[in-house]
Amino acid sequence: MRYDLVIFDNDGVLVDSEPISNTLLAGYLTELGHPTSFEESVRDYMGSAMHRIHEVVEERSGQRLPADFDEIFHARVFAAFQAELEAVPGVEEVLKRLSQSGVPYCVASSGSHERIRVGHRKTGLDAWFRDEIVFSAEDVGRGKPSPDLFLHAAARMGVAPERCVVVEDSRLGVQAALAAGMDVYGFTAMTPEEKLSGAAGFFRGMEELPAILGL
Repeated sequence: MRYDLVIFDNDGVLVDSEPISNTLLAGYLTELGHPTSFEESVRDYMGSAMHRIHEVVEERSGQRLPADFDEIFHARVFAAFQAELEAVPGVEEVLKRLSQSGVPYCVASSGSHERIRVGHRKTGLDAWFRDEIVFSAEDVGRGKPSPDLFLHAAARMGVAPERCVVVEDSRLGVQAALAAGMDVYGFTAMTPEEKLSGAAGFFRGMEELPAILGL
């Protein structure tokens, strides 16, 4: 099927940030007295907005994270991004093919605008994403699995939800896309297929995506 809009998740789909951020998140939560392994961080928080981390920790422990949690965590993440972050292999070729084919695309991320932009500047993806096609959970107040972000992106891009396709690598992201009434394809480089239940299909390498998108 040829879609009228391709909506990319950011972390893990455009930039290879999930190993970095989940390592740091697990370490910081453990440091604060909430023991968390890398695998647990991926399982519980991958694809979610910051508010969900606060909600899950409080629900499980009865304790609130410090008021400066987000600030300190993001400072650690951004420093690591500057040293280590790379684009997901093959994603620039996908963006090139979309541009050549005249298919609109955008990014819709649970991360903040600052996080998105820091990552894009480091990897050179800022050349492909002007400000008006970058959407964050900050824009709607609730991150995935709420459909609000994807619906907001589609509305701003002027495309009906049923004509959109989402590229996701997290369980929460797939759930959000389905709730928005959009097709979604699961990127399984880091997340196994069984964790992305409901996706219309799966792919492990970006070189597979153009054919899936009908390019």
